[in-house]
Amino acid sequence: MKKLNILEDSVNKLFLRYLIPSISATLVTSIYILADTLMIGRGVGAIGIGALNILLPLFSLYFATGLLFGTGGGVLMSISKGRKDEKGAEEYFTISFLLATLFSVFYVTSGQLFFDPFTKFLGRNEAMDSMVREYGRILIFGAPLFLFSAFFQTFLRNDKAPKLAMIGVIAGGVFNIILDYILIFPLGMGMAGAATATLLGTSLTLLILLTHLFSKDNSLKFVPITAWNKAKEVFVNGFSSFLLEVCNGIVTFLFNRQLLTYVGDIGVVVYGIISNSALIVSSVNSGVAQTVQPLVAMNFGANKKERIKQIRHLGERTVCLLGILFVGIGLCFPSLVTKAFVNPTEEILSMSIPAIRIYFLSFAVMGFNILYSTWFQSTMKSGYAMAICLLRGIILSSILVFVMPLYFGVIGIWSVMPVAEAFTFVVCRILMNKSEKSRTQIAYTNNNRISEID
Repeated sequence: MKKLNILEDSVNKLFLRYLIPSISATLVTSIYILADTLMIGRGVGAIGIGALNILLPLFSLYFATGLLFGTGGGVLMSISKGRKDEKGAEEYFTISFLLATLFSVFYVTSGQLFFDPFTKFLGRNEAMDSMVREYGRILIFGAPLFLFSAFFQTFLRNDKAPKLAMIGVIAGGVFNIILDYILIFPLGMGMAGAATATLLGTSLTLLILLTHLFSKDNSLKFVPITAWNKAKEVFVNGFSSFLLEVCNGIVTFLFNRQLLTYVGDIGVVVYGIISNSALIVSSVNSGVAQTVQPLVAMNFGANKKERIKQIRHLGERTVCLLGILFVGIGLCFPSLVTKAFVNPTEEILSMSIPAIRIYFLSFAVMGFNILYSTWFQSTMKSGYAMAICLLRGIILSSILVFVMPLYFGVIGIWSVMPVAEAFTFVVCRILMNKSEKSRTQIAYTNNNRISEID
């Protein structure tokens, strides 16, 4: 098969070649949690979904850290390759790998030592205590697997191996679903079975991803580090991806705490259904963004401005169509969304139907916000990317989730994300117009760093 030429091949052809593998990989990653939710809802009960939702911020943290170093290093590696700097590309990969290893050790150690106070802070209560402990202990033990799965998925896409990334994640996801059923139902392992299935499925994904390191097309090489200041560049460039993911965990935490205050455990169960639906939508949109990222980064390094613009426009059209689809599902079939996760009581159904219809409105522009954040990141405007992530993920959500319920009750909680996403979209368009008017030149500094000169 002819090797892809990201700098010369048709933009439409490249976009399509990356789109399906990228969406498949990011979507199936969400299935690890989605499968657990579905199986736990059927095999353990609604409180099990609440317990799992309490722990979702941890999963977001691990995956976000993998993206921090995977996307941060991957973008810089691709830009280096676009500028024919192979040694610099290899150094970015090596430094990113070392940082990912360091954080993996930290998460496992701190998670085991401070499990009780940390899960209590997340919202563990007496009703969910045993279930949170069963799932959480195993989840923390698997932190390196989740982190490196996200890390290598990103680097493989930047190393022109999107299909292997897709195969690895799909294989692990299918394996996870099969094990979920076996361990939860025939073997009756409950929450511990769901967590074990997720760990083993992720292990399979990681093993498949690692085979790329031994292929003839691999350019991910470990080399001695001559410029440790590249670590700072990886952090700065990847931090918006980290925020994008970890903010999902922060939002989940804040919603859980507010819902426990206003409506109790039943609110957390309903939000568990919604947040898992949102996880799927976010994963699909992230797949579109991850399609754009390596294509834009390498063409940006080669200063091919028209190709960059074409790639962005293809991404915009794609997320627009997806937004229409997801909003339509929420408005027309809210009860089916609920019943996909649990056998709902009348109380759950009466709360979930209006909640889903309101919350799903946020999906109309969510994809644009994720796409623009990644586009800015890939064109070395990490400040813009970080501003978008902070705005939608922390600033607006954390303010609105406390203010809106004061005036609108629980309806105000469900309305937080539509308002936050809509406002962020307006800001994104302002930043995009400002970016298009500016003339940006990429240069190397004396110490061979990649930097931005406006």
